[in-house]
Amino acid sequence: MTITGKAAVLVDDFKFEIREYPAPPVEDDGILVKVSACGLCGSDLHVWRGEIKAHNYILGHELTGRVHSMGKKVKTDSHGNSLKEGDRVIFTYFTPCHRCYHCTRGEFTNCLYNFQGMKSVKEYPYAHGGYAEYYYIKPGTFVFKVETKLSDEALTPINCAAGTVMEGIERAQLRPGDAVVVQGAGGLGLYAVAAARERGAGLIISIDGQAPRLELAKKVGADYTININDLPNAEDRIARVKELVGYRTGADAVVEVVGYPAVIPEGLEMLRPGGRYIEIGCIFKGSFVNVDFNRILHGIKYIVPVSYYSPWLLPAAVRMLERGSPLANLGSHTFSLDNINEAFKKSEWKDTKTEVLRSIVKP
Repeated sequence: MTITGKAAVLVDDFKFEIREYPAPPVEDDGILVKVSACGLCGSDLHVWRGEIKAHNYILGHELTGRVHSMGKKVKTDSHGNSLKEGDRVIFTYFTPCHRCYHCTRGEFTNCLYNFQGMKSVKEYPYAHGGYAEYYYIKPGTFVFKVETKLSDEALTPINCAAGTVMEGIERAQLRPGDAVVVQGAGGLGLYAVAAARERGAGLIISIDGQAPRLELAKKVGADYTININDLPNAEDRIARVKELVGYRTGADAVVEVVGYPAVIPEGLEMLRPGGRYIEIGCIFKGSFVNVDFNRILHGIKYIVPVSYYSPWLLPAAVRMLERGSPLANLGSHTFSLDNINEAFKKSEWKDTKTEVLRSIVKP
């Protein structure tokens, strides 16, 4: 019997249609997941606005669900825990090939073949987006069974927001006592604050233009916040950061999760000599910025690019939330799959204000 399920297809800028598709046959090493919840990430907004062209795609990569069916060779998750139908799972939204030069070095995030999503609905296996009733986990994907009291809404951002910023902090080798600036206080920015605090940062500054997000940033670990509406000039924000970090002469690390290249020169100027600029947000083509590399060279500033994350960070993020982080309640608004257009409209923050911290879409 063929299983079919609903999915939200982006058919034009700012417009989804609900369609029905057959679930793909499950390969011997594959898993079909019944989606429980899928978060609305900032990158999804970039696509919805048309800044990344992806019409006739099923979006959504921050998701969790329960095993619906699995191939005959699947017995355990990636940690060796027994796995069966009905188990709740989280998983990487990318699938490394495990055979290229990068994978053989353990550099799964550098695999050139590893992105599950961003494929047309005309391409098999169809079920490669989280705004749907079913999602297909291809063979080779890292999968972790989750046995926790955390809600589905709490687990969804782990699949991108948490994992990605934690990867950035790992790559930048953040040290206890470091001063960290986070540009942007959306989902990734809030997780960056929490992860920096877990890592032992001595001082954390969160920058954004949405007051409710800055208030939550304080609750998850920010020592100071800067509202860009109060300090509209970049020079004033740079001066304020340097005032707050004091003797350090600049931040040890700056995390960019705004997603627009215009903030990059400002962030670089906030760094001390030897500081690390963790670039995460500018995911779309044409993210050009004019930077005087003389300032990078003689300023001894390191740029740390981050795309994807090390798989082990997913269960590590679950443990962080289980310790009582307010981010377990990051999902502020819930929408049905049929109301996905409303979810995106209410989540829009560009050139406007929104009460939404993180929207969750539930099939």
